[in-house]
Amino acid sequence: MKKLSVVLLMVLGSIASVNAQTETSIILQGHFQGRSIYVQNPFGSSGVGFCVTKVTVNGDVTTDEIASSAFEIDFANFQLKVGDPLEVEIFHKLDCSPKVINPQVLEPKSTFQTISINVGDDQVLNWKTSKEKGKLTYIVEQYRWNKWIKAGEVEGVGTDGEQEYKFKVTTHSGENKFRVKQVDYTGRPRMSTAATYIDTEVKEVEFYPKKVKKEITFTQKTKYEIFDSFGNIVKKGFGDKIDCVTLKKGLYYLNYDNTNDEFSKN
Repeated sequence: MKKLSVVLLMVLGSIASVNAQTETSIILQGHFQGRSIYVQNPFGSSGVGFCVTKVTVNGDVTTDEIASSAFEIDFANFQLKVGDPLEVEIFHKLDCSPKVINPQVLEPKSTFQTISINVGDDQVLNWKTSKEKGKLTYIVEQYRWNKWIKAGEVEGVGTDGEQEYKFKVTTHSGENKFRVKQVDYTGRPRMSTAATYIDTEVKEVEFYPKKVKKEITFTQKTKYEIFDSFGNIVKKGFGDKIDCVTLKKGLYYLNYDNTNDEFSKN
C-alpha cells in the first residue's frame, strides 16, 4: 500500500511537471473600469483545440466560454466596482499565443471635472472634483517664466462623487496661477481651470552681481533656473544663493521669482 502511494505521488508529480512545461500565461494587471476584455484565440500548432486553456480573474476561474476563435472576459459575475484592483491571467499552450485586443481597458482614463479650485491665504491650493473613474495622479502646475512648470503631485482617489485635494504651493511676487492635470494611457492631458492668487506679501526679488565670479545672491529665497547659451539647463533649485564656481565662462540666462534675466560668468 505504501509503495502504491509513492508511485501515485510520482505519477501526479510527473503530470504536473508536464503541464508546467506545456503551458504558460499572460498576466494583465490594473483596475476595473467597467469594460470587458476581448481575446483572439488561435488553434494550437497541432491544429487540435484552441490555444487558451483557462482564464482567472483575481485568482478565480472564469465561466466564460473560451473554446472559440475569439471570446470575451466578462467581469459581471465578480461584483467589481470601478477602481477595484484587477489581475487577469490567461493560461495558454506554449506552442501558440492568444492576443488581447484591448488591454488598455484596465488602465484608468482621466474623466475628472473641476468643481472648484483656489489658493488660500495659507498658500495651499485647494481643488474639488467629481466624476473620477480610476486612480490617476494629479500633477500640480504653476505658471512661471512664461510657461507651466511642475510644482508637485497628489494621488487621485479615483472614484465617483465629490473629492477634495490640497497641495502646499510656493508663490512668487505679483500674480500667481496654478492648475492641476492628469495624463492617462492616451497620453493626452486633462486639465483643470486655473486658480489665480495675488501675493501682496512677497516682494520682487533682485539678484547681484551681473558679472559673476563665484556666486549669485538673491534679495530673498526664490525658485530659479539657469540656462547656457545653447538653451541647456545647467542649474535649478530654491534658495537665496547660487554657487557658480563650476560654470564655464560665458553668457547665461536666469529665471527667478517671476522674471527672466541674464548674467555673465567671468
